Amino acid sequence: MYTKKLKEAETGYTFDDFLLLPQASYVEPKDVETSGRVSRNIRLKIPIISSAMDTVTEYEMAIAMAQEGGMGVIHRNMSIKDQVEQVKKVKRSGDLTIRDVITISPDSTLREAHEIMDQEEISGLPVVEDGILIGIISRRDIEPIFNSEADRKVDQVMTRDVVTVDESVTPSEALDIAYENKVERLPVVKDGKIVGILTMKDILERKRYPNASRDSEGYLMVAAATGPFDLERAHALDEAGADILAIDSAHGHNMNLVKSAGKMKREIDADLIVGNIATREAAEDLIAQDVDGLKVGIGPGSMCTTRIIAGVGVPQLTAIAEVADVAAEYDVPVIADGGIRYSGDIAKAVAVGADCVMLGNLLAGTYEAPGDVVVMNGRKYKQYRGMGSLGAMTGGIGAGTDRYFQEPKGHMKHTKVVPEGVEGVVPYKGTVSEVLFQLIGGLRASMGYCGAADLGEMKEKAKLVRITSSGIKESHPHDLLITNESPNYPTLK
Repeated sequence: MYTKKLKEAETGYTFDDFLLLPQASYVEPKDVETSGRVSRNIRLKIPIISSAMDTVTEYEMAIAMAQEGGMGVIHRNMSIKDQVEQVKKVKRSGDLTIRDVITISPDSTLREAHEIMDQEEISGLPVVEDGILIGIISRRDIEPIFNSEADRKVDQVMTRDVVTVDESVTPSEALDIAYENKVERLPVVKDGKIVGILTMKDILERKRYPNASRDSEGYLMVAAATGPFDLERAHALDEAGADILAIDSAHGHNMNLVKSAGKMKREIDADLIVGNIATREAAEDLIAQDVDGLKVGIGPGSMCTTRIIAGVGVPQLTAIAEVADVAAEYDVPVIADGGIRYSGDIAKAVAVGADCVMLGNLLAGTYEAPGDVVVMNGRKYKQYRGMGSLGAMTGGIGAGTDRYFQEPKGHMKHTKVVPEGVEGVVPYKGTVSEVLFQLIGGLRASMGYCGAADLGEMKEKAKLVRITSSGIKESHPHDLLITNESPNYPTLK
């Protein structure tokens, strides 16, 4: 009976066990399409989302990820109120139109207008009477006469022929209108009333990110993590405008969680992705609950100790393939979460069925990640910890405890948890944009080698060769001392 278990045990594989085979190809890396689905209803320009960890994703990371065409999953190791505010910050940052417009009446003085501009650090004010826009006044109108005529009325100096736009204007159209009329701001009006204002700065900022992940109304998209049984949090995040909710658990095949996922899915409007899982049986049970995406990975993360402490897990490449075999039948996207160290690993994940990858370590050291930069031995680092680490389980609101189905109690609660993760530091990596450029560049190169014009073709066409430990050694730089570190191949792990 027991020896049979050993004899019938399957072999599991991870990224370093395989390489992709080069194939005849007419595909140029610069021409490939890297967009991929993260859920049933949401496709991203790049198949990368940031991990729901308290040292990886808060609103700054989520904004940066969305601007680059990916998405951030805001962690839940905070109060519901704080997490909702984080979601709203991401949504507000993507609004081309400034909604809370500060206005002034025509009877106000230039002195009052000047004071408002100084206090609010703005360069102009719409002039409104009975809610109707009748003009606009700027610093350029005021400053030449301010010293001698500060008590003049605004309506005596303001510009009356105001160039306006309606809410349907696109960034390109707004930019053309602003250039043509030589204005820095464009009031947005509806039925004669001002409902917002566009500035040249915001218009140009929007054009900087043509691939940004935006919803149907033009706001940046954002995901947020919720506990498997935290319906209150899920409803609050859904109402706040989160595009995706991610049930955040170490064991996504807990049947109580599976049942709860079905209930949550029925009660929210956002797409729901659930994890983490590593088997086809788990995929089948969750798909039966009509979830919108499956997150794969039990213990592959650099800071995760689940496979050592619990002795449980599946090597990540095998786990992805197992889940993807089932998910493909139902057209449910698969997110590979954990174990990604290089851009080539992203390509391998896609080759065995992943639609998207979730990154923690590779983004933890970026400028946009939470936490301060620390200097050790002359080198910059940032803190990085697993959500199963002691600090994550006992810090914040202790979100790591229910993620691992633990409930510490009492004043000595830090001694009453069984951590499944560690804490440490990772090298500072610069901005998210710089990191993603290298990762997507590597993915593009891989697709070119494999003759795949898009991720769908990558799944179909990619072939693998299994390698030995000697093959792994040969694959890495060897027989030299690296003197200049490459941005996509760090020598300090």
